[in-house]
Amino acid sequence: MADGTPITVFTAREIVTMDPGQPLVEAVAVKDGRVLAAGSLDECTSWGPHVVDDRYADHVLTPGMIEAHAHSLEGAFALLPYAGWFDRHRADGSTATGIRSYADLLDLLRSLDHDTAGSDEPIVVGGFDPIYFTDEARLTREHLDRVSAERPIFVFHASAHLATVNSAMLRHHDITRDTETVGVARDASGEPNGELQEMPAMALASSGLLAILKKMNDPAAIEALGQICANQGITMLVDLGASGLTRPGERELWQRTVNAEDYPARIAQRHLIGMMPGSTDWSAAADQLDSFRDDDTAKLRTAGLKIVLDGSIQGFTAKMDWPGYYTGTDIAVDHGMWMVPPDQLLDMCRPFHERRINTHVHCNGDLTIDLWIDTVEQLLLESAWLDHRYTVQHCQLTTAAQYRRMARLGMCANIFTNHLWYWGDQHHDVTVGPERARRMEACATAEREGVSFSIHSDANVTPLGHLHTMWCAVNRVTPSGRVLGEHERISPQSALQAVTTSAAYQLHLDHEFGTIECGKAADFTVLEDNPLTVDPMAIKDIAVWGTVIGGTPHPAARP
Repeated sequence: MADGTPITVFTAREIVTMDPGQPLVEAVAVKDGRVLAAGSLDECTSWGPHVVDDRYADHVLTPGMIEAHAHSLEGAFALLPYAGWFDRHRADGSTATGIRSYADLLDLLRSLDHDTAGSDEPIVVGGFDPIYFTDEARLTREHLDRVSAERPIFVFHASAHLATVNSAMLRHHDITRDTETVGVARDASGEPNGELQEMPAMALASSGLLAILKKMNDPAAIEALGQICANQGITMLVDLGASGLTRPGERELWQRTVNAEDYPARIAQRHLIGMMPGSTDWSAAADQLDSFRDDDTAKLRTAGLKIVLDGSIQGFTAKMDWPGYYTGTDIAVDHGMWMVPPDQLLDMCRPFHERRINTHVHCNGDLTIDLWIDTVEQLLLESAWLDHRYTVQHCQLTTAAQYRRMARLGMCANIFTNHLWYWGDQHHDVTVGPERARRMEACATAEREGVSFSIHSDANVTPLGHLHTMWCAVNRVTPSGRVLGEHERISPQSALQAVTTSAAYQLHLDHEFGTIECGKAADFTVLEDNPLTVDPMAIKDIAVWGTVIGGTPHPAARP
Protein backbone atom coordinates (compact mmCIF):
# COMPACT_ATOMS: atom_id res chain seq x y z
CA MET A 1 0.00 0.00 0.00
CA ALA A 2 1.29 3.44 -0.88
CA ASP A 3 0.20 5.62 2.05
CA GLY A 4 3.23 4.74 4.17
CA THR A 5 1.34 3.76 7.35
CA PRO A 6 2.89 0.70 8.98
CA ILE A 7 1.81 -2.86 8.34
CA THR A 8 2.37 -5.43 11.10
CA VAL A 9 2.39 -9.09 10.13
CA PHE A 10 1.65 -11.44 13.02
CA THR A 11 2.73 -15.05 12.80
CA ALA A 12 1.75 -17.85 15.17
CA ARG A 13 1.99 -21.59 15.58
CA GLU A 14 -1.62 -21.77 14.39
CA ILE A 15 -4.10 -19.08 13.41
CA VAL A 16 -7.73 -20.26 13.58
CA THR A 17 -9.76 -17.85 11.46
CA MET A 18 -13.36 -19.17 11.74
CA ASP A 19 -13.55 -18.20 8.06
CA PRO A 20 -14.91 -21.34 6.34
CA GLY A 21 -13.04 -20.41 3.17
CA GLN A 22 -9.67 -20.80 4.92
CA PRO A 23 -10.00 -22.14 8.47
CA LEU A 24 -6.25 -22.06 9.23
CA VAL A 25 -3.64 -19.58 8.05
CA GLU A 26 0.04 -18.95 8.65
CA ALA A 27 0.00 -15.19 9.17
CA VAL A 28 -2.24 -12.14 9.45
CA ALA A 29 -1.37 -8.63 8.28
CA VAL A 30 -2.74 -5.70 10.28
CA LYS A 31 -3.04 -2.06 9.24
CA ASP A 32 -4.95 0.76 10.90
CA GLY A 33 -6.37 -1.64 13.46
CA ARG A 34 -7.93 -3.92 10.85
CA VAL A 35 -7.04 -7.17 9.15
CA LEU A 36 -5.39 -6.34 5.83
CA ALA A 37 -4.80 -9.95 4.83
CA ALA A 38 -4.84 -13.47 6.25
CA GLY A 39 -2.99 -16.30 4.55
CA SER A 40 0.58 -17.41 4.00
CA LEU A 41 3.50 -15.33 5.24
CA ASP A 42 4.40 -14.49 1.63
CA GLU A 43 0.86 -13.30 0.92
CA CYS A 44 0.70 -11.15 4.04
CA THR A 45 4.08 -9.52 3.45
CA SER A 46 3.35 -8.80 -0.22
CA TRP A 47 1.29 -5.70 0.56
CA GLY A 48 4.33 -3.48 1.02
CA PRO A 49 6.71 -2.30 3.77
CA HIS A 50 6.01 -4.23 6.93
CA VAL A 51 7.26 -5.50 10.25
CA VAL A 52 6.94 -9.19 11.12
CA ASP A 53 5.91 -9.68 14.75
CA ASP A 54 6.70 -13.26 15.73
CA ARG A 55 6.06 -12.98 19.49
CA TYR A 56 3.23 -15.53 19.06
CA ALA A 57 5.34 -18.12 17.28
CA ASP A 58 4.56 -20.64 20.02
CA HIS A 59 0.94 -19.57 20.50
CA VAL A 60 -2.45 -19.98 18.83
CA LEU A 61 -4.54 -17.06 17.61
CA THR A 62 -8.32 -17.21 17.32
CA PRO A 63 -10.76 -14.43 16.49
CA GLY A 64 -11.31 -12.24 19.52
CA MET A 65 -13.74 -13.95 21.87
CA ILE A 66 -16.87 -11.92 22.59
CA GLU A 67 -18.68 -12.23 25.90
CA ALA A 68 -22.23 -11.34 24.87
CA HIS A 69 -23.70 -11.42 28.39
CA ALA A 70 -21.75 -10.15 31.37
CA HIS A 71 -21.91 -7.25 33.80
CA SER A 72 -19.67 -4.44 34.94
CA LEU A 73 -20.26 -5.95 38.37
CA GLU A 74 -17.46 -8.38 37.46
CA GLY A 75 -15.06 -5.47 37.89
CA ALA A 76 -16.71 -4.39 41.12
CA PHE A 77 -16.39 -7.93 42.43
CA ALA A 78 -12.65 -7.58 42.04
CA LEU A 79 -12.88 -4.87 44.71
CA LEU A 80 -15.22 -6.79 47.05
CA PRO A 81 -14.38 -9.52 49.58
CA TYR A 82 -15.26 -12.85 47.97
CA ALA A 83 -17.58 -15.37 49.67
CA GLY A 84 -18.34 -17.79 46.83
CA TRP A 85 -18.16 -21.59 46.90
CA PHE A 86 -15.70 -22.09 44.02
CA ASP A 87 -12.22 -20.57 43.81
CA ARG A 88 -12.30 -17.47 41.60
CA HIS A 89 -9.76 -15.56 39.54
CA ARG A 90 -8.92 -11.96 40.38
CA ALA A 91 -7.83 -9.07 38.19
CA ASP A 92 -4.17 -9.35 39.17
CA GLY A 93 -4.06 -12.99 38.04
CA SER A 94 -4.30 -14.40 41.56
CA THR A 95 -7.03 -16.72 42.86
CA ALA A 96 -9.48 -16.13 45.71
CA THR A 97 -10.19 -19.26 47.72
CA GLY A 98 -13.80 -20.40 47.99
CA ILE A 99 -15.85 -20.46 51.19
CA ARG A 100 -17.03 -24.01 51.98
CA SER A 101 -18.78 -23.67 55.36
CA TYR A 102 -20.91 -21.21 57.27
CA ALA A 103 -18.17 -21.12 59.88
CA ASP A 104 -15.71 -19.88 57.25
CA LEU A 105 -18.25 -17.31 56.04
CA LEU A 106 -18.79 -15.97 59.53
CA ASP A 107 -15.02 -15.90 60.16
CA LEU A 108 -14.60 -13.83 56.98
CA LEU A 109 -17.27 -11.40 58.13
CA ARG A 110 -15.73 -11.13 61.61
CA SER A 111 -12.35 -10.43 60.06
CA LEU A 112 -13.80 -7.68 57.90
CA ASP A 113 -15.58 -6.20 60.92
CA HIS A 114 -12.30 -6.21 62.86
CA ASP A 115 -10.28 -4.70 60.01
CA THR A 116 -12.76 -1.83 59.60
CA ALA A 117 -13.60 -1.28 63.25
CA GLY A 118 -15.23 2.08 63.84
CA SER A 119 -16.64 2.35 60.34
CA ASP A 120 -20.30 3.26 59.86
CA GLU A 121 -20.37 1.44 56.52
CA PRO A 122 -22.09 -1.96 56.26
CA ILE A 123 -20.05 -5.11 55.81
CA VAL A 124 -20.61 -6.28 52.23
CA VAL A 125 -19.40 -9.49 50.59
CA GLY A 126 -20.28 -11.11 47.27
CA GLY A 127 -20.54 -14.48 45.55
CA PHE A 128 -22.36 -16.49 48.25
CA ASP A 129 -24.98 -19.12 47.38
CA PRO A 130 -26.79 -21.14 50.08
CA ILE A 131 -27.78 -23.92 47.68
CA TYR A 132 -24.31 -25.50 48.00
CA PHE A 133 -24.51 -25.85 51.79
CA THR A 134 -26.60 -29.00 51.90
CA ASP A 135 -25.68 -29.82 55.51
CA GLU A 136 -26.79 -26.44 56.80
CA ALA A 137 -30.14 -24.71 57.21
CA ARG A 138 -30.61 -21.89 54.70
CA LEU A 139 -28.65 -18.80 55.71
CA THR A 140 -30.72 -16.28 57.70
CA ARG A 141 -30.28 -13.19 59.82
CA GLU A 142 -29.78 -15.45 62.84
CA HIS A 143 -26.52 -16.79 61.38
CA LEU A 144 -25.25 -13.31 60.54
CA ASP A 145 -26.26 -11.91 63.93
CA ARG A 146 -23.49 -14.08 65.41
CA VAL A 147 -21.02 -11.74 63.72
CA SER A 148 -22.54 -8.45 64.80
CA ALA A 149 -25.76 -7.36 66.46
CA GLU A 150 -25.02 -3.69 65.75
CA ARG A 151 -23.30 -3.35 62.40
CA PRO A 152 -25.36 -4.02 59.23
CA ILE A 153 -24.23 -6.95 57.07
CA PHE A 154 -25.16 -7.53 53.41
CA VAL A 155 -24.26 -10.91 51.85
CA PHE A 156 -24.84 -10.64 48.09
CA HIS A 157 -25.63 -13.97 46.42
CA ALA A 158 -23.81 -15.24 43.34
CA SER A 159 -26.96 -15.04 41.23
CA ALA A 160 -27.24 -11.28 41.92
CA HIS A 161 -30.95 -11.95 42.47
CA LEU A 162 -30.85 -12.39 46.25
CA ALA A 163 -29.09 -11.17 49.37
CA THR A 164 -29.08 -12.16 53.03
CA VAL A 165 -28.83 -9.50 55.73
CA ASN A 166 -28.60 -9.45 59.51
CA SER A 167 -31.02 -8.01 62.04
CA ALA A 168 -29.04 -4.77 62.26
CA MET A 169 -29.56 -4.20 58.53
CA LEU A 170 -33.28 -4.93 58.85
CA ARG A 171 -33.58 -2.45 61.73
CA HIS A 172 -31.46 0.16 59.95
CA HIS A 173 -33.89 0.23 57.02
CA ASP A 174 -37.07 -0.47 59.00
CA ILE A 175 -37.76 -3.77 57.24
CA THR A 176 -40.40 -5.38 59.47
CA ARG A 177 -43.24 -7.89 59.44
CA ASP A 178 -45.40 -5.02 58.10
CA THR A 179 -43.20 -4.50 55.03
CA GLU A 180 -45.31 -5.46 52.01
CA THR A 181 -42.62 -5.62 49.32
CA VAL A 182 -42.65 -8.94 47.46
CA GLY A 183 -39.46 -10.93 48.07
CA VAL A 184 -38.99 -10.25 51.79
CA ALA A 185 -38.74 -13.84 53.04
CA ARG A 186 -40.33 -14.68 56.38
CA ASP A 187 -39.75 -17.09 59.21
CA ALA A 188 -42.49 -19.24 60.74
CA SER A 189 -43.70 -16.35 62.88
CA GLY A 190 -44.01 -13.96 59.94
CA GLU A 191 -40.91 -11.91 60.75
CA PRO A 192 -38.36 -11.14 57.99
CA ASN A 193 -35.73 -13.89 58.13
CA GLY A 194 -33.03 -11.82 56.42
CA GLU A 195 -33.30 -13.20 52.88
CA LEU A 196 -34.24 -10.58 50.28
CA GLN A 197 -35.33 -12.06 46.97
CA GLU A 198 -34.97 -9.96 43.79
CA MET A 199 -34.23 -6.27 43.32
CA PRO A 200 -37.32 -4.62 44.88
CA ALA A 201 -36.65 -6.46 48.14
CA MET A 202 -32.87 -6.00 48.03
CA ALA A 203 -33.35 -2.30 47.35
CA LEU A 204 -34.98 -1.97 50.77
CA ALA A 205 -31.51 -2.62 52.28
CA SER A 206 -30.25 0.33 50.28
CA SER A 207 -27.02 0.93 52.20
CA GLY A 208 -25.77 -2.55 51.31
CA LEU A 209 -26.93 -2.51 47.70
CA LEU A 210 -25.61 1.01 47.07
CA ALA A 211 -22.19 -0.01 48.35
CA ILE A 212 -22.05 -2.48 45.46
CA LEU A 213 -23.58 -0.14 42.87
CA LYS A 214 -21.07 2.59 43.74
CA LYS A 215 -18.20 0.21 43.09
CA MET A 216 -19.61 -0.59 39.63
CA ASN A 217 -18.87 3.01 38.63
CA ASP A 218 -15.53 3.26 40.37
CA PRO A 219 -12.81 3.79 37.73
CA ALA A 220 -10.77 1.11 39.50
CA ALA A 221 -13.59 -1.39 38.91
CA ILE A 222 -13.83 -0.47 35.24
CA GLU A 223 -10.05 -0.88 34.94
CA ALA A 224 -10.28 -4.24 36.70
CA LEU A 225 -12.99 -5.35 34.29
CA GLY A 226 -10.76 -4.61 31.32
CA GLN A 227 -7.82 -6.46 32.84
CA ILE A 228 -9.96 -9.51 33.62
CA CYS A 229 -11.04 -9.49 29.96
CA ALA A 230 -7.40 -9.58 28.87
CA ASN A 231 -6.63 -12.30 31.41
CA GLN A 232 -9.43 -14.47 30.03
CA GLY A 233 -8.97 -13.78 26.32
CA ILE A 234 -12.10 -11.64 25.95
CA THR A 235 -11.76 -8.83 23.42
CA MET A 236 -15.32 -7.49 23.69
CA LEU A 237 -17.66 -7.63 26.67
CA VAL A 238 -21.36 -6.77 26.50
CA ASP A 239 -22.57 -5.25 29.76
CA LEU A 240 -26.21 -6.26 30.17
CA GLY A 241 -26.79 -3.98 33.10
CA ALA A 242 -25.70 -0.55 31.94
CA SER A 243 -27.86 2.15 33.47
CA GLY A 244 -26.87 5.37 31.77
CA LEU A 245 -30.51 6.33 31.44
CA THR A 246 -30.80 6.91 35.16
CA ARG A 247 -27.33 7.92 36.42
CA PRO A 248 -26.01 11.29 35.22
CA GLY A 249 -22.32 11.27 34.44
CA GLU A 250 -21.99 7.49 34.25
CA ARG A 251 -21.67 7.36 30.47
CA GLU A 252 -19.00 10.08 30.50
CA LEU A 253 -17.01 8.12 33.09
CA TRP A 254 -17.13 5.00 30.95
CA GLN A 255 -16.13 6.96 27.87
CA ARG A 256 -13.07 8.44 29.56
CA THR A 257 -11.96 5.08 30.90
CA VAL A 258 -12.72 2.67 28.06
CA ASN A 259 -11.65 4.98 25.23
CA ALA A 260 -8.17 5.33 26.73
CA GLU A 261 -5.58 3.90 24.34
CA ASP A 262 -4.31 1.35 26.84
CA TYR A 263 -7.73 0.04 27.94
CA PRO A 264 -7.56 -3.68 27.09
CA ALA A 265 -11.11 -4.44 25.90
CA ARG A 266 -14.06 -3.20 23.91
CA ILE A 267 -17.29 -2.66 25.87
CA ALA A 268 -20.81 -2.73 24.46
CA GLN A 269 -23.51 -1.45 26.78
CA ARG A 270 -26.99 -2.94 26.73
CA HIS A 271 -29.08 -0.62 28.86
CA LEU A 272 -31.37 -1.78 31.63
CA ILE A 273 -34.12 0.82 31.78
CA GLY A 274 -36.16 -0.44 34.70
CA MET A 275 -37.33 -3.52 36.52
CA MET A 276 -40.97 -2.56 36.90
CA PRO A 277 -42.93 -0.47 34.39
CA GLY A 278 -45.73 1.90 35.37
CA SER A 279 -44.14 5.30 35.93
CA THR A 280 -41.70 5.18 33.01
CA ASP A 281 -42.32 6.85 29.66
CA TRP A 282 -40.98 4.10 27.41
CA SER A 283 -41.06 6.27 24.28
CA ALA A 284 -38.89 8.87 25.96
CA ALA A 285 -36.58 6.12 27.23
CA ALA A 286 -36.29 4.74 23.71
CA ASP A 287 -35.45 8.18 22.33
CA GLN A 288 -32.76 8.65 24.96
CA LEU A 289 -31.24 5.22 24.36
CA ASP A 290 -31.30 5.88 20.61
CA SER A 291 -29.40 9.13 21.17
CA PHE A 292 -26.59 7.26 22.91
CA ARG A 293 -25.58 5.82 19.54
CA ASP A 294 -24.37 9.29 18.50
CA ASP A 295 -21.53 9.03 21.03
CA ASP A 296 -20.42 5.50 20.13
CA THR A 297 -16.73 4.91 19.56
CA ALA A 298 -14.67 1.96 18.36
CA LYS A 299 -14.22 0.80 21.96
CA LEU A 300 -17.47 1.84 23.67
CA ARG A 301 -20.74 1.12 21.92
CA THR A 302 -24.47 1.08 22.55
CA ALA A 303 -25.77 -2.46 22.11
CA GLY A 304 -29.45 -1.82 22.78
CA LEU A 305 -31.99 -2.69 25.44
CA LYS A 306 -32.13 -5.40 28.12
CA ILE A 307 -35.28 -6.39 30.01
CA VAL A 308 -35.42 -8.75 32.99
CA LEU A 309 -38.57 -10.90 33.04
CA ASP A 310 -37.90 -13.25 35.94
CA GLY A 311 -35.38 -14.29 38.55
CA SER A 312 -32.92 -17.12 39.15
CA ILE A 313 -33.53 -20.87 38.94
CA GLN A 314 -31.17 -21.70 41.80
CA GLY A 315 -32.76 -18.88 43.79
CA PHE A 316 -36.23 -20.34 43.07
CA THR A 317 -37.39 -17.02 41.60
CA ALA A 318 -37.27 -17.94 37.89
CA LYS A 319 -40.77 -18.16 36.45
CA MET A 320 -41.47 -21.85 35.89
CA ASP A 321 -44.20 -23.46 33.82
CA TRP A 322 -45.96 -26.62 35.02
CA PRO A 323 -44.96 -28.61 37.06
CA GLY A 324 -42.82 -25.90 38.67
CA TYR A 325 -39.83 -26.62 40.88
CA TYR A 326 -38.72 -30.14 41.73
CA THR A 327 -38.11 -29.32 45.43
CA GLY A 328 -37.61 -26.21 47.51
CA THR A 329 -40.88 -24.54 46.61
CA ASP A 330 -41.39 -23.48 50.21
CA ILE A 331 -39.12 -20.51 49.48
CA ALA A 332 -40.58 -19.77 46.06
CA VAL A 333 -43.39 -17.35 45.37
CA ASP A 334 -45.80 -19.43 43.29
CA HIS A 335 -43.52 -20.82 40.56
CA GLY A 336 -41.19 -17.84 40.58
CA MET A 337 -41.48 -14.07 40.35
CA TRP A 338 -42.31 -11.80 37.43
CA MET A 339 -40.04 -8.77 37.20
CA VAL A 340 -42.29 -7.22 34.56
CA PRO A 341 -46.06 -7.77 34.56
CA PRO A 342 -46.69 -9.97 31.50
CA ASP A 343 -49.50 -7.80 30.16
CA GLN A 344 -47.17 -4.78 30.02
CA LEU A 345 -44.23 -6.31 28.13
CA LEU A 346 -45.56 -5.58 24.64
CA ASP A 347 -46.21 -1.91 25.40
CA MET A 348 -42.79 -1.66 26.99
CA CYS A 349 -41.02 -3.08 23.92
CA ARG A 350 -43.02 -1.38 21.17
CA PRO A 351 -41.28 2.04 21.12
CA PHE A 352 -37.85 0.36 21.02
CA HIS A 353 -38.97 -1.90 18.18
CA GLU A 354 -40.27 1.09 16.23
CA ARG A 355 -36.84 2.74 16.54
CA ARG A 356 -35.07 -0.50 15.52
CA ILE A 357 -33.33 -0.83 18.89
CA ASN A 358 -32.33 -4.43 19.43
CA THR A 359 -33.75 -5.94 22.63
CA HIS A 360 -32.47 -8.91 24.64
CA VAL A 361 -34.63 -10.36 27.40
CA HIS A 362 -33.54 -12.26 30.51
CA CYS A 363 -35.54 -15.53 30.53
CA ASN A 364 -34.40 -18.16 33.01
CA GLY A 365 -37.67 -20.03 33.46
CA ASP A 366 -39.53 -21.68 30.58
CA LEU A 367 -42.67 -19.59 31.18
CA THR A 368 -40.82 -16.37 30.40
CA ILE A 369 -39.46 -17.76 27.13
CA ASP A 370 -42.99 -18.29 25.81
CA LEU A 371 -43.92 -14.73 26.77
CA TRP A 372 -40.91 -13.23 24.99
CA ILE A 373 -41.48 -15.29 21.84
CA ASP A 374 -45.16 -14.27 21.78
CA THR A 375 -44.14 -10.63 22.20
CA VAL A 376 -41.64 -10.75 19.33
CA GLU A 377 -44.24 -12.35 17.07
CA GLN A 378 -46.73 -9.58 17.82
CA LEU A 379 -44.12 -6.84 17.33
CA LEU A 380 -43.24 -8.24 13.91
CA LEU A 381 -46.92 -8.48 12.94
CA GLU A 382 -47.33 -4.81 13.80
CA SER A 383 -44.11 -3.59 12.16
CA ALA A 384 -41.88 -5.83 10.06
CA TRP A 385 -38.16 -5.80 10.89
CA LEU A 386 -36.48 -8.53 8.91
CA ASP A 387 -33.11 -8.36 10.68
CA HIS A 388 -34.05 -7.76 14.32
CA ARG A 389 -31.97 -10.56 15.94
CA TYR A 390 -34.02 -10.39 19.15
CA THR A 391 -32.42 -12.70 21.68
CA VAL A 392 -33.48 -14.92 24.57
CA GLN A 393 -30.87 -14.38 27.26
CA HIS A 394 -29.91 -17.34 29.48
CA CYS A 395 -32.37 -19.56 27.57
CA GLN A 396 -31.81 -22.31 30.12
CA LEU A 397 -34.93 -24.47 29.88
CA THR A 398 -35.88 -23.78 26.27
CA THR A 399 -37.69 -26.70 24.66
CA ALA A 400 -37.29 -27.96 21.10
CA ALA A 401 -40.73 -26.55 20.29
CA GLN A 402 -39.69 -23.12 21.55
CA TYR A 403 -36.48 -23.27 19.52
CA ARG A 404 -38.50 -24.07 16.39
CA ARG A 405 -40.66 -20.98 16.98
CA MET A 406 -37.55 -18.87 17.60
CA ALA A 407 -36.01 -20.08 14.34
CA ARG A 408 -39.12 -19.18 12.34
CA LEU A 409 -39.13 -15.68 13.86
CA GLY A 410 -35.39 -15.05 13.32
CA MET A 411 -34.62 -14.95 17.04
CA CYS A 412 -31.27 -15.81 18.64
CA ALA A 413 -30.31 -17.52 21.89
CA ASN A 414 -27.55 -16.73 24.35
CA ILE A 415 -27.20 -19.87 26.44
CA PHE A 416 -25.85 -19.91 30.00
CA THR A 417 -23.69 -23.03 29.67
CA ASN A 418 -21.72 -22.37 32.85
CA HIS A 419 -24.77 -23.51 34.82
CA LEU A 420 -23.91 -27.07 33.80
CA TRP A 421 -20.85 -26.87 36.05
CA TYR A 422 -21.70 -24.35 38.75
CA TRP A 423 -25.26 -25.57 39.47
CA GLY A 424 -25.71 -28.69 37.33
CA ASP A 425 -25.85 -31.10 40.26
CA GLN A 426 -28.17 -28.79 42.17
CA HIS A 427 -30.50 -28.49 39.16
CA HIS A 428 -30.55 -32.29 38.82
CA ASP A 429 -31.19 -32.97 42.51
CA VAL A 430 -33.01 -29.89 43.79
CA THR A 431 -34.40 -27.26 41.40
CA VAL A 432 -35.78 -28.87 38.21
CA GLY A 433 -35.14 -32.61 38.54
CA PRO A 434 -33.25 -35.11 36.37
CA GLU A 435 -35.13 -34.92 33.06
CA ARG A 436 -35.26 -31.15 32.71
CA ALA A 437 -31.69 -30.84 34.01
CA ARG A 438 -30.48 -33.10 31.19
CA ARG A 439 -31.94 -30.75 28.58
CA MET A 440 -30.83 -27.50 30.22
CA GLU A 441 -28.54 -25.26 28.14
CA ALA A 442 -29.61 -27.20 25.03
CA CYS A 443 -26.98 -26.03 22.55
CA ALA A 444 -27.30 -29.11 20.33
CA THR A 445 -31.06 -28.61 20.02
CA ALA A 446 -30.60 -24.93 19.15
CA GLU A 447 -28.06 -25.92 16.51
CA ARG A 448 -30.30 -28.66 15.11
CA GLU A 449 -33.35 -26.38 14.93
CA GLY A 450 -31.43 -23.60 13.16
CA VAL A 451 -31.23 -20.98 15.92
CA SER A 452 -28.07 -18.87 15.95
CA PHE A 453 -26.69 -19.05 19.49
CA SER A 454 -23.88 -17.78 21.63
CA ILE A 455 -22.86 -18.96 25.10
CA HIS A 456 -22.00 -16.85 28.11
CA SER A 457 -20.79 -16.62 31.70
CA ASP A 458 -23.13 -13.88 33.00
CA ALA A 459 -20.08 -12.63 34.93
CA ASN A 460 -20.09 -11.75 37.79
CA VAL A 461 -22.64 -14.56 38.40
CA THR A 462 -19.98 -17.01 37.23
CA PRO A 463 -16.37 -16.07 36.44
CA LEU A 464 -15.63 -14.46 33.10
CA GLY A 465 -13.89 -16.74 30.60
CA HIS A 466 -14.99 -18.43 27.38
CA LEU A 467 -12.66 -21.40 27.59
CA HIS A 468 -14.84 -22.50 30.50
CA THR A 469 -18.18 -21.76 28.80
CA MET A 470 -16.93 -23.69 25.75
CA TRP A 471 -15.76 -26.58 27.94
CA CYS A 472 -19.20 -26.77 29.54
CA ALA A 473 -21.01 -26.82 26.19
CA VAL A 474 -18.69 -29.49 24.77
CA ASN A 475 -18.49 -31.80 27.81
CA ARG A 476 -21.54 -31.05 30.02
CA VAL A 477 -19.79 -32.43 33.11
CA THR A 478 -20.82 -31.48 36.66
CA PRO A 479 -18.58 -31.30 39.76
CA SER A 480 -19.85 -34.75 40.81
CA GLY A 481 -18.64 -36.21 37.49
CA ARG A 482 -22.15 -36.60 36.06
CA VAL A 483 -22.56 -36.02 32.32
CA LEU A 484 -25.70 -33.89 32.27
CA GLY A 485 -27.36 -34.54 28.92
CA GLU A 486 -24.83 -36.24 26.67
CA HIS A 487 -27.01 -35.68 23.59
CA GLU A 488 -26.84 -31.91 24.06
CA ARG A 489 -23.06 -31.83 23.71
CA ILE A 490 -21.69 -29.79 20.81
CA SER A 491 -18.36 -29.89 19.02
CA PRO A 492 -15.44 -27.61 19.94
CA GLN A 493 -15.86 -26.00 16.50
CA SER A 494 -19.49 -25.10 17.30
CA ALA A 495 -18.50 -23.84 20.75
CA LEU A 496 -15.79 -21.57 19.32
CA GLN A 497 -18.22 -20.29 16.70
CA ALA A 498 -20.68 -19.47 19.50
CA VAL A 499 -18.19 -17.15 21.24
CA THR A 500 -16.90 -15.49 18.08
CA THR A 501 -19.01 -15.37 14.90
CA SER A 502 -22.40 -16.01 16.49
CA ALA A 503 -21.81 -13.61 19.37
CA ALA A 504 -20.91 -10.90 16.85
CA TYR A 505 -24.04 -11.73 14.85
CA GLN A 506 -26.29 -11.19 17.88
CA LEU A 507 -24.85 -7.69 18.20
CA HIS A 508 -25.33 -6.82 14.52
CA LEU A 509 -21.52 -6.61 14.43
CA ASP A 510 -20.58 -9.70 12.41
CA HIS A 511 -19.41 -7.44 9.57
CA GLU A 512 -16.68 -6.13 11.93
CA PHE A 513 -15.87 -8.97 14.33
CA GLY A 514 -16.02 -12.72 14.75
CA THR A 515 -13.56 -13.99 12.12
CA ILE A 516 -10.01 -13.27 11.02
CA GLU A 517 -10.39 -12.04 7.44
CA CYS A 518 -9.73 -8.96 5.37
CA GLY A 519 -11.64 -5.91 6.56
CA LYS A 520 -12.49 -7.17 10.06
CA ALA A 521 -11.14 -5.61 13.25
CA ALA A 522 -7.72 -6.96 14.23
CA ASP A 523 -9.01 -8.47 17.47
CA PHE A 524 -7.44 -11.80 18.47
CA THR A 525 -7.45 -14.09 21.47
CA VAL A 526 -3.96 -15.46 22.15
CA LEU A 527 -3.84 -18.97 23.62
CA GLU A 528 -1.20 -21.50 24.54
CA ASP A 529 -3.02 -24.27 22.65
CA ASN A 530 -5.76 -24.85 20.09
CA PRO A 531 -9.20 -25.49 21.64
CA LEU A 532 -10.24 -27.32 18.48
CA THR A 533 -7.53 -29.97 18.70
CA VAL A 534 -6.79 -30.54 22.40
CA ASP A 535 -8.60 -33.22 24.37
CA PRO A 536 -12.08 -31.68 24.89
CA MET A 537 -11.75 -32.12 28.65
CA ALA A 538 -8.63 -29.91 28.55
CA ILE A 539 -10.26 -26.89 26.88
CA LYS A 540 -10.87 -25.02 30.15
CA ASP A 541 -7.25 -25.50 31.20
CA ILE A 542 -5.66 -23.84 28.16
CA ALA A 543 -3.52 -20.94 29.32
CA VAL A 544 -4.30 -17.46 27.98
CA TRP A 545 -1.43 -15.20 26.90
CA GLY A 546 -3.79 -12.25 26.51
CA THR A 547 -5.50 -10.42 23.67
CA VAL A 548 -4.87 -8.18 20.68
CA ILE A 549 -7.32 -5.28 20.28
CA GLY A 550 -7.18 -3.42 16.99
CA GLY A 551 -3.65 -4.73 16.46
CA THR A 552 -2.43 -3.72 19.95
CA PRO A 553 -1.30 -6.55 22.27
CA HIS A 554 -2.64 -6.68 25.83
CA PRO A 555 -0.98 -9.40 27.94
CA ALA A 556 -2.74 -11.14 30.80
CA ALA A 557 -1.74 -10.21 34.35
CA ARG A 558 0.48 -12.69 36.16
CA PRO A 559 0.31 -13.16 39.94
